[in-house]
Amino acid sequence: MPREIILPNNWQARPYQLPLWNYLRDGGTRAVAVWHRRAGKDDVCLHWTAISAMKRPGNYWHMLPEASQARKVVWDAVNPHTGRRRIDEAFPEAICKRRLGNEMKIEFINGAVWQLVGSDNYNSLVGSPPVGVVFSEWALADPTAWSFIRPALRENNGWALFIFTPRGRNHAAAFFENAQKDPEWFAERLTAEETGVFTKKQLDDELKEFIRESDEETGTSRFRQEYMCDFSVAAVASYYGNLMGRADDEKRITSVPWDPKHPVWTAWDIGKTDSTAIWFAQQVGREVRLIDYYESSGAGAEHYAKVLKEKPYAYARCIWPHDVDNAQFTGDTIKGTFNSLGLWGDVLKNESVEEGIQAARNLLPRCWFDAEKCRRGIECLRQYQRKYDDKLKNFQPVPLHNWASHGADAFRYLAKGLREPEGPYKPLVYKTPKRAFV
Repeated sequence: MPREIILPNNWQARPYQLPLWNYLRDGGTRAVAVWHRRAGKDDVCLHWTAISAMKRPGNYWHMLPEASQARKVVWDAVNPHTGRRRIDEAFPEAICKRRLGNEMKIEFINGAVWQLVGSDNYNSLVGSPPVGVVFSEWALADPTAWSFIRPALRENNGWALFIFTPRGRNHAAAFFENAQKDPEWFAERLTAEETGVFTKKQLDDELKEFIRESDEETGTSRFRQEYMCDFSVAAVASYYGNLMGRADDEKRITSVPWDPKHPVWTAWDIGKTDSTAIWFAQQVGREVRLIDYYESSGAGAEHYAKVLKEKPYAYARCIWPHDVDNAQFTGDTIKGTFNSLGLWGDVLKNESVEEGIQAARNLLPRCWFDAEKCRRGIECLRQYQRKYDDKLKNFQPVPLHNWASHGADAFRYLAKGLREPEGPYKPLVYKTPKRAFV
């Protein structure tokens, strides 16, 4: 016999969590919670999902930046105060039909389904569209995931919760600021000094530990991000965070129109199974103007040739990574396929990633970015960062491979392959080279 159960199950919102909880309980459907570490962001969302799923059967997603993170961060996570898995507390046996560990999915007795997914593969998710989505660690997630999912939620009259701690002034910071201006959205920022989760001594000890794990500057920045929810701190471990912050301060991220008097260079990061990214740049004197950016996945060489042809630009040459001679789209090498379509370029030598990152750092102070056309590429540069080792508790000297890697890698190739103007600069009308792609 089924037994009655009260949801949320043996859980009560903490006082500082009540404004968000009450907003959702009263029918709110869009919320951004910028809360400090250990404030219980995921707990609130899991228990709210349990209530929603019992009231309205449908698909519910709890989305992490990467699908590989979901098992450790949520599925296997244990509440240290009770010794039980958090998902078992939020979704008690009485409401569950079956749990599918391999898929990190729970089917409920009324037909509703909850699943852990990643924003790194949101466009490959199949099945019925969701009626409720939690975007956990939104500051690290692929920002295009919301654009992809939003129409379904609007059609379904579904809800979306965005929870995170800051990672510099990136898409999540702008997202929070826009939500604050919209009366239909809930937007809240809570620091560890405001919630009372930690004592002053505990916070002081945490700051010391962060500094001990790295150095004073890095440790203090990590502490301010994680516990003070400070947007002004450049994303810790970001390769270009400070330089992109300077570009913001100097108003070099603005409207940068195409200048027909100068050729356009394209720099590519080529992927067959994942994304291909292309930067479009012009050199005007010492300035490098990033006028456009394009990224797509699952397309063939003909698709990218068509993209270039449809733009009005007169092209110089492409800048391709060293493996363009080996990579394939449809049997022929990518370079061979592009050449057959009339697209010619320079292939870079196989040099170290560190050299390319330094070249990019040297180039960035000369760069101007079109804020609208390069929006995705700008976010890639802001979020390109070192990989963190959970066991060693430090950042490794290698990049984290995620959604931001493709745009950052293409920019790295631009920095290595862009040629200086030959001789004194003269603003002449550019004539398309004989072998250039038009």
